[in-house]
Amino acid sequence: MAVRAALADSPARAGSTVLTGARVVLPTGTVVGGRVTIEGTKITAVAPADAPAHDLSGHWIVPGFVDLHNHGGGGASFTGGSVEDVLRGVRTHREHGTTTLVASLVTAETDFLAHRAGVLSELVEQGDLAGIHFEGPFISPCRKGAHSEGLLRHPEPAEVRKLIDAARGTARMVTLATELPGGIDSVRLLAEHGVIAAIGHTDASYEQTVEAIDAGATVATHLFNAMPPLGHRAPGPIAALLEDERVTVELINDGTHLHPAALELAFHRAGAGRVAFITDAMDAAGFGDGRYQLGPLAVDVIDGVARLVEGGSIAGSTLTLDTAFRRAATVDRIPVQDIVQAISANPAKLLGAYDRIGSLEPGKDADLVVLDDEFRLKGVMRQGAWVVDPR
Repeated sequence: MAVRAALADSPARAGSTVLTGARVVLPTGTVVGGRVTIEGTKITAVAPADAPAHDLSGHWIVPGFVDLHNHGGGGASFTGGSVEDVLRGVRTHREHGTTTLVASLVTAETDFLAHRAGVLSELVEQGDLAGIHFEGPFISPCRKGAHSEGLLRHPEPAEVRKLIDAARGTARMVTLATELPGGIDSVRLLAEHGVIAAIGHTDASYEQTVEAIDAGATVATHLFNAMPPLGHRAPGPIAALLEDERVTVELINDGTHLHPAALELAFHRAGAGRVAFITDAMDAAGFGDGRYQLGPLAVDVIDGVARLVEGGSIAGSTLTLDTAFRRAATVDRIPVQDIVQAISANPAKLLGAYDRIGSLEPGKDADLVVLDDEFRLKGVMRQGAWVVDPR
């Protein structure tokens, strides 16, 4: 039995819609004064002559954002909240342009995570979530960040298998410190089951990281954060992850997790085709300052920055992807075409969903974001329905 009815978009979907006049970012480039036509839930090449038209001159139309790494929002946690809480968090991020979202779980007891995966898997099956990401418990105590050290485990294949089985085919990614006992074998296990093995919260050397990539790891969990810094004699995991064409690197572009020079280095070395913007958001995203729980740990959010009450470690972010987009365009001066790759196309490809989402092309889901000329969010459409109406 389904947990509940799928999260509804409102208002109801129109039969046909035409969006005109905007700068439309396509995989092949930006069309000035472009035209997007929507029939039902899909982008189409043509629409009936009497379809309602919306003049969006002076705006941008870009694909809906895809977030691979997100712990919650709107005051709700994906790890500990009720089903209604999870849906509130999903709705919050949709209102900020994220039309596809993977729910990330933080370190907890293995049995609890298995149970939680079972609950969230039903929301994946209903279409509210795009999958489940386990960020912990298989991480290094040396680089634990905002994870409870007493609950950490070695990434033994049997333990990893228990979690992906509990997710009933909806596990999309597992973050591992691959240098720990069982790490390489677990990378191979995940690859065999079509689950992304992500290297993160790791104390691995350069050589150990290369070994993990060769075994099948394909993502760097929030590159630069929760791993040894780049060194000129001991380059560590950062150099290995940036140099390998098989790896996509996650970046948290909130101005707190990364200095602009680090972001520029990642884009320069990896290229726009291997970067994925993520939020790593926790409950406070889209909600406000205050005291929160991240798994079993207390977090204070002050001026939008989340830190553990004990120890002061950064504890996720309060970022939404529309803010990450605007910062990339206005502060980092990244070309819009490259931002769209990083925030939509690349994560869609990692999820194996680029045939449906991640770009504005005929036949794909009508998931799109409308931005004004200063890159402020003005509209969000998901599967043909306005979540935020630009009018």
